[in-house]
Amino acid sequence: MSPARRCSRTACDRPAVTTLTYVYADQTAVVGPLATYAEPHSYDLCDVHGQRLSAPRGWEVLRLAPDPSTVPPSPDDLLALADAVREAGRPMVEATRSPHEAVPTGAGRETGRRGHLRMLTSE
Repeated sequence: MSPARRCSRTACDRPAVTTLTYVYADQTAVVGPLATYAEPHSYDLCDVHGQRLSAPRGWEVLRLAPDPSTVPPSPDDLLALADAVREAGRPMVEATRSPHEAVPTGAGRETGRRGHLRMLTSE
């Protein structure tokens, strides 16, 4: 397994997340998702240098959004997922409500399970 690619900027040791390519014919600098392979005429940039990039006068900077399916989960995403799994594993507590009180959206009583799916009914 090869080590993660680093930012092409001198003295920057952050991991590369975008690739910069110059299209000289169109006077355009294209900043897009990290290329699959390091190319000789493109530059891998970290998030900081990718955001701060400026082009020569008269040139256009085109920023392409990354494909969400290729972006790895952040530590915050993983913590949120772990919290959701923990919450789903807790036993349901029956709330005491008056008979005339409206049932909040998504609230209900679990009446059955099939695998990871639950069947809820409103009261």
